[in-house]
Amino acid sequence: MFDLIQTVDSWSLAERLDRIAKELNRRIIVMLEVNLGEEVTKAGMREGEVLDIAQRISDLSNLELRGLMTVPPFLEPVQLVRPYFSRLRSLRDQAKKRNPNLTDLSMGMTHDFEIAIEEGATMIRVGTALFGPRDN
Repeated sequence: MFDLIQTVDSWSLAERLDRIAKELNRRIIVMLEVNLGEEVTKAGMREGEVLDIAQRISDLSNLELRGLMTVPPFLEPVQLVRPYFSRLRSLRDQAKKRNPNLTDLSMGMTHDFEIAIEEGATMIRVGTALFGPRDN
């Protein structure tokens, strides 16, 4: 029912997805979610875990690691988010040495997508621009 999971935030989740994909006789494309802002309100693995988990996923037969995803802190002025996007690109470039299919960067939302694109985003999320703000 889906083509890609962008929110793999732990090794245990990757292993579980690999088992499920095997049962379904599927190969699932995944991205690692990285919590670069170390915000307790957001999911994602720590920056220091990315290279190890990326390497371990390459040994799983039913998952294909395609990229990294992050949602940085909401900061003003918006230029303050640039270092987060730059760090994710750098992590992707390091991991790509061992995982050549690791090409995508999902980063940037309505608030900051222009900067994300400048830093190499291949996927952006602009739901607020399309649908308006969420009702809380």
